[in-house]
Amino acid sequence: MNPLTQFKKIPILPLLIALTLVAVAPALATPLSGVTSVAIANGTFADIGIFTRTDIDPSVATHFWQVIIDTKGASHLYVVQNTVVPGGTFGWHSHPGPSLVIVKSGTATEYEGNDPTCTPHVYQAPSTFVDAGEASGHLVRNESTTDNLVVIVVRLIPEALVPTQRIDKPNPGYCPNIN
Repeated sequence: MNPLTQFKKIPILPLLIALTLVAVAPALATPLSGVTSVAIANGTFADIGIFTRTDIDPSVATHFWQVIIDTKGASHLYVVQNTVVPGGTFGWHSHPGPSLVIVKSGTATEYEGNDPTCTPHVYQAPSTFVDAGEASGHLVRNESTTDNLVVIVVRLIPEALVPTQRIDKPNPGYCPNIN
């Protein structure tokens, strides 16, 4: 085989397509805009194994409150205050763990990445919601034209993924005008 002609047999089209996809992929992400974050506190925990059950009404066996947190491996807990200006957005994203969100002031509007109806979920202060950290992602934005949105977020993620609190996602396609 002639070494000068053997390169002609390399399929160039698949290589060009792959390089194009790598170059375009970051452009598909929907970045946050108009968001200021302030870390309130954070810390690392070893394995967490908590089961707590508290009687609400000891006279009725089924009236109790219960919580279970069972992690495998070290976890990192973040408490963050996010302020979002009117029209600001977190962009489409996910997290590698769950978040408990408290709407301190303003109104948060959330869209789920796996909802083909693109139904907005509206949370006005002082309401709360849970972000399960699902792979499909979500988008939260401040649809007000006058008031800031302030949320307090308590997030638990694997310690091994500490630098990855946020995973940018492209618009899932169900909500073409929501970014």
